[in-house]
Amino acid sequence: MKRMTYACLNLVTIIGLWSSRAVGSSAPDRDVIAIRCGQLLAEPGQMPINNAIVIVKLGQIESVGDSTTQIPPNAQIIDLSDQFVLPGLTDCHVHLSMEFTPDIRMRTLQESDADRAIRALENAHKTVLAGFTTVRDVGSGGDAVFAVRDAIESGRVHGPRILSSGEAITPTGGHGDDTNGFRDDLLPIPTPANGVADGVDACRRAVRQQVKRGADCIKLTATGGVLSNIGAGTEQQLFDDELRAIVETAHLLGKRVASHAHGTRGIKAAVRAGVDSIEHGTFLDDEAIQLMKEHGTYLVPTIIAGKTVEHNAEIPGYYSAAVAAKARTVGPVIQEAFGRAQRGGVKVAFGTDAGVCAHGINAKEFEYMTEAGMSASDAIVSATLHAADLCGLAGRIGAIRPGMEADFIATRSSPIDDIAVLQDVRFVMRGGVVIKQDGESLLRP
Repeated sequence: MKRMTYACLNLVTIIGLWSSRAVGSSAPDRDVIAIRCGQLLAEPGQMPINNAIVIVKLGQIESVGDSTTQIPPNAQIIDLSDQFVLPGLTDCHVHLSMEFTPDIRMRTLQESDADRAIRALENAHKTVLAGFTTVRDVGSGGDAVFAVRDAIESGRVHGPRILSSGEAITPTGGHGDDTNGFRDDLLPIPTPANGVADGVDACRRAVRQQVKRGADCIKLTATGGVLSNIGAGTEQQLFDDELRAIVETAHLLGKRVASHAHGTRGIKAAVRAGVDSIEHGTFLDDEAIQLMKEHGTYLVPTIIAGKTVEHNAEIPGYYSAAVAAKARTVGPVIQEAFGRAQRGGVKVAFGTDAGVCAHGINAKEFEYMTEAGMSASDAIVSATLHAADLCGLAGRIGAIRPGMEADFIATRSSPIDDIAVLQDVRFVMRGGVVIKQDGESLLRP
């Protein structure tokens, strides 16, 4: 299904043995768990239930009931009766193997796939401890994230459920061409296997090669981006026929498509081509909003990323001149664009672009969303039911119903009343395994 260096596999295996022992020593040792909830938001968007009891068996939800629910005699009881319980959250836009720092260009030349696997696992741990039990990694080079994803799913390590796109599909010199700004002899010339493709045939080949490597979804870059080291702006960079070729090939192979898009023209072109989500949507206009509603296209807003690059652009030397100029243009408008989109009726799925901002602070995005006018209840829906739908996981995650995955988080009080409490998650269960309890990580050795 995918390529993987022996070094990357061995490192993840070693870490997995350590991490599995760490969680295993504190995790439930019975197949049946009963969770007492002070308040339970079983269905995001609806009213919470008081004094509920949830029964979990073999990592899945067996029943959801009130305080009179019969608890099986062999069940382990987890008492969250003084807390607010809700489904595990989903971040639809992260980059686990990357965290942007001023020395990132030097690290590009120094680090191996094994180094990136270590970083991806560290960031996966930060993310799940923050209450995000599922993430969609939309653009990571090499095999690092694939290796971490598979190690988590096999149970060798613990972390969030990961959907990975592999390399983003981008044109030569586009946002996603990692050789931008480097001497030609320093890095290999990118090919469709690296996601860099020009013309319809090459775009189809690039999609097929990502799927061959193990991609769960496909990411394309319809427009220029902020952090690509090239002064080409943030408008459309893939031709309409290239966009259609990418989307048609991905959908043919059963993969959904996320489109990075800042510029107005590029947003509209991507929506018309049939992408499943627009990431960022910075310069959308009324026509773009209407098109997204007509096509059922999700917006993944990533406001926190815009705030981050706007701030960093004012730190001397943090970005190159080309990057800083784009950051000063994009950062100040992304939150307002989100506000217009959600008021206009565009479907929203939660996403942060973690890797541009720091990993583990994902829930800060909720504050920015509510500042722009979204209700706390709707913001939670965006990170649960809507995110599950966008990721193709509706019916498995996003709510607390019998038959669904046992992904839970808990906070001291209701995030519907104060969305900021989601930045202090006290309890995390992922697939029936307790990863955080009483505010303390169980991932430590």
